[in-house]
Amino acid sequence: MTRSRFRLLLPCPIMVMAAHLLPGCAPVGQDHAAVFDATGGRWVDLTHPFSASTIYWPTDTTGFVLNEQAYGPTEGGWFYASYDFRSAEHGGTHLDAPIHFAEDRWTNDEIPLSSLIGAAAVVDVSDRAHGDYQVTVEDLTSWEAEHGELPGGAVLLIRTGWSAMWNDRARYLGTPLTGAEAVAELHFPGLGPEAARWIADNRDIVSVGIDTPSIDYGQSADFRSHVILYSENIVGFENLTNLESLPPTGSFVVALPMKIEGGSGGPLRIVAFMPD
Repeated sequence: MTRSRFRLLLPCPIMVMAAHLLPGCAPVGQDHAAVFDATGGRWVDLTHPFSASTIYWPTDTTGFVLNEQAYGPTEGGWFYASYDFRSAEHGGTHLDAPIHFAEDRWTNDEIPLSSLIGAAAVVDVSDRAHGDYQVTVEDLTSWEAEHGELPGGAVLLIRTGWSAMWNDRARYLGTPLTGAEAVAELHFPGLGPEAARWIADNRDIVSVGIDTPSIDYGQSADFRSHVILYSENIVGFENLTNLESLPPTGSFVVALPMKIEGGSGGPLRIVAFMPD
């Protein structure tokens, strides 16, 4: 299935959370406060913080830089703090816009909210994932046999368990090297191209997230899963965390990146809501 470059916005993605998986939108005038004040469930942060230790692709040796511009009392008597920062689009917990690997597909600012907000389907392969593991079609169909078909408009989240290694860069990437020579030494799990093709051809998934540095596994030389998904305007989220806190079904994702006009990605704050 080929997704339109200008996919229509869903009229009420947030309301779906409050409706607790009921079809359609919640009635006009319904009180949705329970979604936001934590009385109707809880929010889970799926985002690693950005700092000097944030992991970037090994060819980006600058990483995240935060410069202090001001910090302390002013002449007027009030406290004031201000910083500037420098960052590549693709580092830490971040968004991959489809244009990242697919010409004439959505840029960062063109992605509709319907691809960033939706019901989550969490496929857990952490019991078998290793440094060269690729999620298979069987992993996805086995999940469906237990939990039902991946719903249309869903955000597919793949848990490999890799985020537990976040504080050990060499283990997380599979190599202590940096620069161009590190690329051939990367070892971490990803989504296999056959599974990516199955998703694109058979399910209406709007975005795919994973708790590793890349949608493709570390040893990929052609980034086929990126190409397959992004060619269909399926959005990517990389370097997620806390996926172990989410059930296979029943949670909802809100993934809002820095909205960079014409960008191929950007820093991402992604959270999930789990209704009671």
